Amino acid sequence: MVKAVEWVNGKVRLLDQSKLPHEVSFIDCEDFVMVADAIRSLKIRGAPAIGIASAMGLALAAQQTEVKGVDELKGRLEEVARVFLSTRPTAVNIQWAMQRMLRVVEDGKDLSVDDLKQRLIEEAKAILEEDIEVNRAIGIWGASFIRDGDTVLTHCNAGSLATGGYGTATAPILVAKEQGKNVRVIATETRPVLQGARLTTWELMQAGVDVTLITDNSAGAVMRRGLVDLCIVGTDRTVLNGDVANKIGTYTLAVLARENGIPFYVAAPLSSIDPTIESGELIPIEERPAEEVTTIRGVRIAPEGVKVLNMAFDVTPARYITAIITEKGAFRPRDIRKLFLEGLNISEVRL
Repeated sequence: MVKAVEWVNGKVRLLDQSKLPHEVSFIDCEDFVMVADAIRSLKIRGAPAIGIASAMGLALAAQQTEVKGVDELKGRLEEVARVFLSTRPTAVNIQWAMQRMLRVVEDGKDLSVDDLKQRLIEEAKAILEEDIEVNRAIGIWGASFIRDGDTVLTHCNAGSLATGGYGTATAPILVAKEQGKNVRVIATETRPVLQGARLTTWELMQAGVDVTLITDNSAGAVMRRGLVDLCIVGTDRTVLNGDVANKIGTYTLAVLARENGIPFYVAAPLSSIDPTIESGELIPIEERPAEEVTTIRGVRIAPEGVKVLNMAFDVTPARYITAIITEKGAFRPRDIRKLFLEGLNISEVRL
């Protein structure tokens, strides 16, 4: 698997996903501003990956900050954290990563500034390694829902490029393949930025997975023809009532899956669950530049001056979701509240 984000020689190395599949190139970010710009411009994307990148960006900022004491360092890093939080407001992973990194600062008040700076690098690297382990675990649980010969429909890119490795939605596919199952994948193109066409198909082909690309608006016809056995998608934020926010078009696929009697699974690390939000109606939805819709690779496809609504995400209500697959097991969306508010052990609600 090509690594989407790494800490290399005191820099944050990012795979430039805006150039895929035509070119595999990397950006060595020398300061946190470069990392934030890469997140904002989708050079790196995917909720887990941008969480990891922002954590490493904060560690990088710490290395380059000359301060006299820990309190001064903390104040500076809180400013940097606000920059990262503003880059992609829908994905909860940046918020989670910033809270975790700033907790290291809070807990390290008795350390020297130099020791604390090193501790931040170690924490950012730990977030990366834990993400890889989490994704592998999601794959093991999710593979149990895939039978030999099944065809999985997925949307956008929730693969290794969007994470530390293995991916979330693609992890069950990769693990099922490792188990010797014959698995096929149908990937939507995912307008307007074409993450499915450019990224998901590319990385699945690299992994030797049988993948077929379709246009977004043919998903219903493909389902009706009986060509899809189950759907697995990722999520950028899951909330207390089980609603999930994912790439625009996910809601449409979930409704189509229900109409056609097809199971619809969401692969979600526990870190993507936000227990502070009651329902999907309260999730902030990022709107992106009109040029993503009116142009493709710099070529205009719409009239000058046309109005554009470019929502990057939509919310899929819990009632359309068969199960949420996490690193600790799969469970019904309605059980999120029990897990986070009633303190139930996940084994008590696991499918």
